[in-house]
Amino acid sequence: MSYPSKKGNCVRDILEKILDAQAEVAMADECDVSCEQSIRDLVGPATGGNGDTTIPFILYCEDCKPFFASGIKKINGTFYCVETPIFKAIKFTDDKRNCIKLELLKPDNNHSSWSKHCSKKDVCDLVNGVTEFKSTGICMTFDLDCICGITCLDTTTPVPVTEADFTHGHVHEG
Repeated sequence: MSYPSKKGNCVRDILEKILDAQAEVAMADECDVSCEQSIRDLVGPATGGNGDTTIPFILYCEDCKPFFASGIKKINGTFYCVETPIFKAIKFTDDKRNCIKLELLKPDNNHSSWSKHCSKKDVCDLVNGVTEFKSTGICMTFDLDCICGITCLDTTTPVPVTEADFTHGHVHEG
């Protein structure tokens, strides 16, 4: 298999050679966790899907860092901030499919304070030990021209966020 190449990009040229060599010795993508695998798990025709409703994902900006989005939710007259790198795709918002509406998903990490993680901006510290994601109902519109990468997580069904998730230290106050 050969890929179209842009002249003068030595990294791309090496990656093409690596992919060609790997294709000669292996038949398929061997990733246990990938966007393709998550899509197969969610709607795979052979399995009829796995019962989950969402493929959560992380987006990477041009600086190669995960994108953390912030959103504000008002509960009983008090505003609370959610900052997360985990998203659920809702829908494209334009005909050219350049902009997409995303929901901010809150990792349910009952083992530690959410606000500590917001200041660190470290995805691994944020999601280690998480057993589920919570649907915040907070959405944003994102320009896909600003994205350089995506990591899909295993499929899940987000559970609704509760008032307690905002008021008991798992989300920092804004």
